[in-house]
Amino acid sequence: MVNAIVGANWGDEGKGKITDMMAKEADIIVRFQGGANAGHTIVNDYGKFALHTLPSGVFYGHTTSIIGNGVALNIPVLFEEIQSIVDRGVPKPRILVSDRAQMVMSYHILFDQYEEERLGGKSFGSTKSGIAPFYSDKYAKTGFQVSELFEGGHLKEKVQRVCETKNVMLEYLYHKPLLDPEKLLEELKSYREMVGPYVCDTSAYLWKAIQEGKNILLEGQLGSLKDPDHGIYPMVTSSSTLAAYGAIGAGIPPYEIKKIITVCKAYSSSVGAGAFVSEIFGEEADELRRRGGDGGEYGATTGRPRRMGWFDTVASKYGCRIQGTTDVAFTVLDVLGYLDEIPVCTGYEIDGEVTTEFPATVKLEQAKPVLEVLPGWNCDIRGIRKYEDLPKNCRNYVEFVEKHIGFPITMISNGPGRDDIIYRNQG
Repeated sequence: MVNAIVGANWGDEGKGKITDMMAKEADIIVRFQGGANAGHTIVNDYGKFALHTLPSGVFYGHTTSIIGNGVALNIPVLFEEIQSIVDRGVPKPRILVSDRAQMVMSYHILFDQYEEERLGGKSFGSTKSGIAPFYSDKYAKTGFQVSELFEGGHLKEKVQRVCETKNVMLEYLYHKPLLDPEKLLEELKSYREMVGPYVCDTSAYLWKAIQEGKNILLEGQLGSLKDPDHGIYPMVTSSSTLAAYGAIGAGIPPYEIKKIITVCKAYSSSVGAGAFVSEIFGEEADELRRRGGDGGEYGATTGRPRRMGWFDTVASKYGCRIQGTTDVAFTVLDVLGYLDEIPVCTGYEIDGEVTTEFPATVKLEQAKPVLEVLPGWNCDIRGIRKYEDLPKNCRNYVEFVEKHIGFPITMISNGPGRDDIIYRNQG
């Protein structure tokens, strides 16, 4: 059986914890898109970790972790990450890397930095991890696929060709030092040595695993609103963040994905630029940021303070719909325990009219939030394991959100640890 775990919003919803928790029952965990530009924070018996490329199930000895063909693979970052968890007492994970995955090159990271510098105030708020230049090359068919590392003559010729075009941009657009083909070839040879033992046809491996009835978990990065087609374009990522892309980025049939667990935070947060209708500012935002997540709301990869906002039912309903949600995992509910009253954004006012449908970016930037205020529960709910034991106002908040988004909340996370979870029977 194949399950997917994806985000409903701007990323940072708590997918890492849900994946880590569900990996207990999984045989294989697959990262199917994105790169090391965003991270998942995990708290478990080994400690607190920020993962960037590794799937969040690597802490279980019985699992195999797959880097799928849809991933933007930064090989040195992957191997630094493996070493960093092993150094902290985690058994070395079983990793397989798709021979069809494409590699983030050192020059992608440079081009990302140079372009943000060139754009100045009109930049896209990139994490400067090389993701946009990487995907530009992938679709321009000038990227390097893992399988090409093992083709010596072909590789040398391609490196020359790539350097010629890149150096024109470096010289005339960015006015930066040129690429050296010899150095680039050495970079690729070092990647071959690192990744060689892990490379295989992961699509064939997964097909066999499906036939054998194995439990497979697809782990998405970021969330619906960062999808390049369905998100807040152009302030989006460069790969599809949707569960539907899981079939492509892992190389499995789409009909095999049986369950789509979409993760929503009990409030909103976002790293990076772009429309964010329910955003709050000043002391109100600072207080929520300080209390949020585990140790505060800061990007797992960048350390940037996240932008904060109240729960947005318009964005979340849309985010869940576009994912094809079967179950909602509702995270960090415990964080809101300090509030006497909790605002929820239930509509957008655009040109004097209120809508509950999530619009395209041009309209979105004109939207003002319509807020409804719910009474808070004013106590700590960590440690509670049964839904009926939550305070009445807390249950009312969950049910209010569920009614407005229109998808069943079947899991509630009320703390950072693996066991801080409430399963909710919809019957």
